[in-house]
Amino acid sequence: MLPVKSLFNNNIAQSKYIQQILIFALIVLFPQIILAGNPQTDGIAWVPLIMTLLGGLALFLYGMEKMSDGMKKAAGSRMRNILSALTNNRVIAMIVGAFVTMVIQSSSATTVMLVSFVQAELMAFVQAMGVILGADIGTTVTAQLIAFKLTDYALLMIAVGFALTMFAKNDSQKHFGEALLGFGILFFGMKLMSDAMKPLRTFQPFIDMLRGLENPLLGLLVGTIFTALIQSSSAFTGIVIVLAQQGLLTLDAGIPLIFGANVGTCVTAGLASIGTKREAKRVALAHVVFKIAGILIFIFWIPAFADFIRWLSPVAQGTGVDKLAAETPRQIANAHTVFNVGLAFIFLPFTTIFANIIMKILPEKEKEKGIEPVVWHLDYKKISAPAMAMDLARAEISRMAKILGRMLQAIILPFVSSAPTQDKIYPHLSVIEGIQMRENKIDFLEEKIYEYQIEISRQELGKDMAHEVFVMISIVKDMESIGDIIDKNVIPLIAKKRALGTDFSPEGKEELKTYHTKACKQISRLKEALAERDAKKAVKIMKKEEEYLDLESHYRIKHLERVRQARTESVATHEVHMELMDLLKQISVYTANIAKDITSLKENGEEE
Repeated sequence: MLPVKSLFNNNIAQSKYIQQILIFALIVLFPQIILAGNPQTDGIAWVPLIMTLLGGLALFLYGMEKMSDGMKKAAGSRMRNILSALTNNRVIAMIVGAFVTMVIQSSSATTVMLVSFVQAELMAFVQAMGVILGADIGTTVTAQLIAFKLTDYALLMIAVGFALTMFAKNDSQKHFGEALLGFGILFFGMKLMSDAMKPLRTFQPFIDMLRGLENPLLGLLVGTIFTALIQSSSAFTGIVIVLAQQGLLTLDAGIPLIFGANVGTCVTAGLASIGTKREAKRVALAHVVFKIAGILIFIFWIPAFADFIRWLSPVAQGTGVDKLAAETPRQIANAHTVFNVGLAFIFLPFTTIFANIIMKILPEKEKEKGIEPVVWHLDYKKISAPAMAMDLARAEISRMAKILGRMLQAIILPFVSSAPTQDKIYPHLSVIEGIQMRENKIDFLEEKIYEYQIEISRQELGKDMAHEVFVMISIVKDMESIGDIIDKNVIPLIAKKRALGTDFSPEGKEELKTYHTKACKQISRLKEALAERDAKKAVKIMKKEEEYLDLESHYRIKHLERVRQARTESVATHEVHMELMDLLKQISVYTANIAKDITSLKENGEEE
């Protein structure tokens, strides 16, 4: 999305944790606060109930975050390596997706990683389809763990986890201790919430409200909305299981909530895909399509599905609420698992079909010719003929100089005009966007020309041609440095200049424009020297450098004299003026260095 920020950013995790507390407080406490004003509620001590429930909720969410963080620290980087090394085998992709999600305890984290991998072209979109299905299986492990009644051992887990975190000597043990500590806190929070909810077992208005969630559409909507808000299906599933542990929720009401949680969890991947490539957006859309298609398959036979889950799950002794409280948590966890495993096996054979459907929904945008960086001249078939390959490399380097010339010509416009300016060749781009687009081309060409020259150097070359190859590599590097000066140093000066709210003095503006023109002429001469293999042009560039260095010194003295005279515009723009002039001088120096490299070539290559 997700460009995507660091997956494990602490500030993001803290804000999400606070968000979860507030949302869950709203979910669980708001109905009770409303009902607290009803005379029928006099038998319930609402203030202690709300305090215990909110405290347990905080511990539950903190424990889940702590457990997840510990697992990520212990295995996060390795999980990324496993994911990025996937093959095209869809079954292996599903198994790996399930394993990774089971370890890091977050299907959202796995999906966000997928978005980043596809964005970075480490993985194809079709490969990601199997991983998505596997991730949905892996996330059910959390619900299964929560359904186990481990609350009696919560304090022991907290003690052991704390001891490992504080006293373990290596990082892996500390991370395991952190995960165990979080696990213990999670179950301790569950115990507090469960105990707080006991009085509600006999409170009919609250029971009726939860029974109303047996309406599939209502339960689905509630689960989707609240999971989307908190961006954690595991946390919402945990709360559903806690309600079930007190006999407050039936399986028929829990299943639609679980379905909704599965849909709501797609939001995280959707947010991560914002501003990413088309293929990364498809990952998020695939997640949504799988979930919605699965819901449409299951939702119309929830009663039959519930009967199947009851048959599959263990039967508890007792009657009434006690029996419901003993059986339903495990049934809800099993329903969550069966739903996601069933989805994976139903859709896995058809991932290619789904991929094609999603590609039609989000087709590739037609790329405008000239915007995307491409090579024009390099041909690897000619590598075996080094002389011909060098001619092609020179042509590409000359083209690189032409692109640099356009960048340099455009960069002066925002400094001398306050009106919005557009790129001359691509009017739908601003001047700055055009410069940055060309900087991408320069970086791309520098890499491709370097690789091409290295391949040439591996051929059988004479001494002169071998020298020429490495001179050309040096030239390309210097040209890329000129592009960096324009992109990383001159462009930031534009905002600095605009923030001043004043213009250069008329004399200062004219000096900058004149010196900028001189720098542009140097780049133009360089392009000709490379394209025409003209060593005389290279010599002229070197001679002109001395002249332009003297001119820069002359202009600097004149500007400082205006500053000494306290000319308002000159004083206000002094820093920007001096920095811009110095950067233009650096560009001229780099150009002269390139010209010097050209003249260093021997007779057969000096007219480069």
